Amino acid sequence: MTCIVGVIDAGKVYIGGDSAGVAGYSLTVRADRKVFSNGDFIMGFTSSFRMGQLLAQSFTPPKRHPDTDVYKFMVTDFINAVRDCLKTGGYAEKHHEAEKGGTFLVGYQGRLFLIDSDYQVGEALDGFDACGCGAEIALGALFATPAAKPNDRLTLALEAAERLSAGVRAPFHIVSTAVA
Repeated sequence: MTCIVGVIDAGKVYIGGDSAGVAGYSLTVRADRKVFSNGDFIMGFTSSFRMGQLLAQSFTPPKRHPDTDVYKFMVTDFINAVRDCLKTGGYAEKHHEAEKGGTFLVGYQGRLFLIDSDYQVGEALDGFDACGCGAEIALGALFATPAAKPNDRLTLALEAAERLSAGVRAPFHIVSTAVA
């Protein structure tokens, strides 16, 4: 289930996540975290703990050539490396010749990206985003708190999602990038 939230503030990206592991009506508060750093990237995942384990432990992010646009890099080199990692790790699926992965947020170079299960790369103009079952609740909280400090915004968004969604639970964890 999950709630992953991200904001950009003064050239730095922050991503927060909850600790719920949900299967049907069963809930486990997990010790392993849904948000992490991997090289120059920070990530927070929903969909599957297996996918998150692969992204945190097996994924080697590609290096971007300084002349390559960040968005183009994310859509091409980054996604191709993610697809290879998930395939090798036994997570990627194929349905009617369409490949599927999972959903996660990525912070890189002062920008926040939403990677969807079809590997599309989204970038919201608002400077914040969320995914998981608590996303809509969290987005409302992020929209309503533009003047708050980044960690406070993320914590409030996660608390709102926990209060109003059965699939979100504390403790909450937050990671951030260096200033781009």
